Amino acid sequence: MPRPLWSGVISFGLVTIPVKLMSATEDHSVRFHQVHTEDGGRVRVRKYCEAEDREVSAGDIGKGYEVSKDTLVEVTDEELEQMPLPTAKAIEIVAFVPAASIDPVRLSGDSYFLQYDGPVAAKPYALIVRALARNTKVAVAKLAWHGREHLVLLRVRDGALVAHVLKWDDEVRDPSAKKTAAAKKPARRQRGA
Repeated sequence: MPRPLWSGVISFGLVTIPVKLMSATEDHSVRFHQVHTEDGGRVRVRKYCEAEDREVSAGDIGKGYEVSKDTLVEVTDEELEQMPLPTAKAIEIVAFVPAASIDPVRLSGDSYFLQYDGPVAAKPYALIVRALARNTKVAVAKLAWHGREHLVLLRVRDGALVAHVLKWDDEVRDPSAKKTAAAKKPARRQRGA
């Protein structure tokens, strides 16, 4: 089993269940490195500072948020750690909904197993698994991870809880906007015309 990527609790009402989050998938894609065709040497990417036109080390690189096209505001790790994330160590269930009500376009592709953490968590974990399986429902929850709050879908698979990362409402494009843009597009000219 892979090592835990996150640990915390599932929380709903007065119930908290200690859990560990582990990747549910493996990537077996073939990956290539860039090489110099003349001598087979590895090609590396170097980090350059635009203002000084020189290479910088990893220790000299921070984070910046783009406010406008030419304006970056530097954000420190300490400032990010102080941001209030209510779900910092909890998967907070916000609703139980029918599985069919979740639009598949909202699934991001990232899936994780939730394993109960410790013998005390085994019984409440089994209860939530049974309740979700019996009612063919899924739980929609919030999870803070890597400094960002994510929306997740919790469902049962082979007796275990699985968390699927969901897209937020504003991350899903409106299909009617595509139809409008296509309607405004001029017709293509045929060859030879």
